[in-house]
Amino acid sequence: MLQTFDATTSPDQSPPRLKALRAAMADAGVDAFLVPRADAHQGEYVAPADERLAWLTGFTGSAGSAAVTGARAALFADGRYRVQGRAQVPDEVEVVAWPDTKVADWLIGALSEGGKVGLDPWLHTEKEVAALRKALDPKAIALAPGANLIDAIWPDRPAPPVGEAFDQPVDLTGRTSREKREEVAGILREADQKAVVLTLPDSISWLLNIRGSDIPRNPVVQAFAILHEDARVDLFLDPAKVEGLDPDPAIAVHAPAAMPAALAHLSGPVRVDPETAPFAVFEALREAGVTISEGPDPCLLPKARKTPAELRGARDAHRRDGAAMARFLHWLDANAPGDLTEIAVVEALEGFRRGTNALRDISFETIAGSGPHGAIVHYRVTRGTDRPLRAGELLLVDSGGQYVDGTTDITRTVPVGPVGPVGAEERAAFTAVLRGMIAVSRARFPKGCAGRDVDPLARQFLWVEGRDYDHGTGHGVGSYLSVHEGPARISRASTIPLEAGMILSNEPGYYREGQFGIRIENLVAVRPAEAEPGREFLGFETLTLAPIDRRLVDARAMAPAEVAWLDAYHARVLEEIGPLVEPKVRGWLARACAPLRP
Repeated sequence: MLQTFDATTSPDQSPPRLKALRAAMADAGVDAFLVPRADAHQGEYVAPADERLAWLTGFTGSAGSAAVTGARAALFADGRYRVQGRAQVPDEVEVVAWPDTKVADWLIGALSEGGKVGLDPWLHTEKEVAALRKALDPKAIALAPGANLIDAIWPDRPAPPVGEAFDQPVDLTGRTSREKREEVAGILREADQKAVVLTLPDSISWLLNIRGSDIPRNPVVQAFAILHEDARVDLFLDPAKVEGLDPDPAIAVHAPAAMPAALAHLSGPVRVDPETAPFAVFEALREAGVTISEGPDPCLLPKARKTPAELRGARDAHRRDGAAMARFLHWLDANAPGDLTEIAVVEALEGFRRGTNALRDISFETIAGSGPHGAIVHYRVTRGTDRPLRAGELLLVDSGGQYVDGTTDITRTVPVGPVGPVGAEERAAFTAVLRGMIAVSRARFPKGCAGRDVDPLARQFLWVEGRDYDHGTGHGVGSYLSVHEGPARISRASTIPLEAGMILSNEPGYYREGQFGIRIENLVAVRPAEAEPGREFLGFETLTLAPIDRRLVDARAMAPAEVAWLDAYHARVLEEIGPLVEPKVRGWLARACAPLRP
């Protein structure tokens, strides 16, 4: 199995570790210490060596941070993770609703004037540090960047990863690394910038057409890089990672320890992204007197605009993944509830994906939440939480695969066993979520619209009922890269215009804590749409191909255009996936894809 089910943390581990941290804080002369869920590359997913937040508090979510003082400790989590946070951390750790309450606000309430806050400058971005200083300075609370105190008290901390890098073929990327480097170097020259410091592993992997195995579920190479205006690259990583690659005279490989000196010898202006680059990089440049030009990572937008080759690969990957999903849903329909548990569901789904003989990895830990576990947005089943499937409950399964030609991410919510016992509330909520997902799928909008303009379409039917969900409607998705990719997303907070070629998730949901969760997710690609002369419009092509459970739909609440979309989508699923599966699965698929109103 790629996924394991052992609990890696326990709340009872946290109190002695907090005590050790407080002793280290006293030795270092700081009154508080910040522990983000981040590494020096500021990626969403981190290696075991960088799981400091989980080690200290027990919280294993993919986003969050902690602040510890001599008397108090807090975990800051957004709406996706508050239920999980309360279950995983000990009572002495407060679970704070972020961003409603910011870390600086909590620190002001927890510290006296003159307090000092320790932090690792490699684990916080320039933007984060600037915001903290702005909020804390009026209260005479100072930041004290320095050594990471967690590392000093973590006796069996894993070693940093040294995964082997490998080439991503140009027939799948659609562009050579040289072409990409020339494009990004052109962006620098146009801005009169001499170089850019790249810190995001997926940006570097995309730029150099390489993939790796440093981070589970994400085929990236952990590295830093400096791209110069002449398209030369200085690459900083353990040289063992790239021993198997053909050398490129334009790419010089250095050990990570050489990076500070390389930064100090740069001639400015040097571009650095304050939202993604560590504060330590900015400090090194400032100390060397190098002129900094703040700006977004110039790889982000070109990477998000998928090439025709990458879009072809995505379609192929989704057809392959759709066949695995059809086999899985057929199996689930035939065997649930029986004696199945959540772990059995995860194992079966991974097995069907492995059966494609093309799976490189899962794209994230599969979420299989039955009944009340479905309300934990990013639930991960362990042997201690494993729950049997029960008739009449809902099962939420969010999963994906990493294939060499594309990355998939799909969520389906299904009834367990006979559909009759499923309540009217669940059916009404499922239908509202489905209508929102269809509204996004059918959307056409003027070029220049951002994710925040599309996001309300997904929520409108829930809002009418006074309901909502506490996560974005969609995130960007990489091309055999990270399943969560910036800079665009479908969210009320996103101001990045959507552009043709971007791949995004479309995943509205609804969660009733302690009872059930609902989410329906397809991946979509942004593409040009028809419009009157003189106007440019965009819309979405749905990539995901798997039936949506019609048994949970209240057809009476659906508008004719929504029914037509669902019927057309199911007809396409049957047409494209039917020939890929066995006769018994094809028969089940035909029934699952039948028109909503016969």
